[in-house]
Amino acid sequence: MKLALTLRHLASGNKYASMKFGGRVPHNTQSLVVREVCQAIIDEYLDEVLVCPSTPDGWRAIADKFFQRWNFPHTCGALDGKHVACRCPAKSGSQYFNYIGFYSIVLMALADADYKFIWADVGGTGSASDAQIYNDCELKECAEDGTLGFPDPEPLPSDNQDVPYFFIGDDAFALRSTMMKPYNLRGLTNEQRIFNYRLSRARRVVENAFGILVNRFQILLSTMQHHPSTVRLIVKACLILHNLMRTRYPGLQNQQLDRAENENHDFVPGAWREGRNLEDTQTASGPNTASKDGKKQRNLLKHWVNSPTGAVPWQDRMI
Repeated sequence: MKLALTLRHLASGNKYASMKFGGRVPHNTQSLVVREVCQAIIDEYLDEVLVCPSTPDGWRAIADKFFQRWNFPHTCGALDGKHVACRCPAKSGSQYFNYIGFYSIVLMALADADYKFIWADVGGTGSASDAQIYNDCELKECAEDGTLGFPDPEPLPSDNQDVPYFFIGDDAFALRSTMMKPYNLRGLTNEQRIFNYRLSRARRVVENAFGILVNRFQILLSTMQHHPSTVRLIVKACLILHNLMRTRYPGLQNQQLDRAENENHDFVPGAWREGRNLEDTQTASGPNTASKDGKKQRNLLKHWVNSPTGAVPWQDRMI
């Protein structure tokens, strides 16, 4: 009964007051039950389904799948943030008020090529930008100091120059050797446009994963009337359940979702997606400058995706 009540709340987004008649459980008891069950889900499955790789072989397996499915090499995950709406906490001022215009917490997540989350941070408040949260998180620190376990730099496919492994993100993040992002949209050459398309095609995985997540657990589409600590607990439980279903029932999951692209590799919009354009990015505020190594590495990737060995047949018509 407790599990059924919690899953109904997560999947439908119904408020406790509207659910108390169906299960004959008062709203104050429901609030305790939901927290209890979400915590039990996290304790039971966190180490099984939401695990960040820590070895070169683990990261290389993710990068290989990105290259096979999305034709972008050395990619260890797509990173992005999502605002989850909540009511304004008491005496919080503007701490939870985001740039879009509502109160929220921030879910920062890293997704693999199969729409599964491999790392997540749900501690950010709505006023913080994606760049601020990433710059302060352990993931960035470990990626840059070499303790995350990335493979050693290797040549790109059919090339001979070593290139480090990296994450991919939108324009909110700083360009580093461990973080690739698109070129600025002003004055782009055709080669740069093709690079932006190729990178954004792979980066779209995390936005699609968010879209699948929130349409499966529609409580994330509503403005949650919970304390921020409960909101974070619910979000973590939803992430774990999402990964659990994609891991244990991959065939069923893929049948229920439309394709990311049609047979001509054109983008197919779906109701389960976030709905953002491939190059619809958030601009970072404050010091977030690119590094020289990051610029050099992005130029190498740009030349590779425009070379005969790295190009895909349909990329020219996409720009």
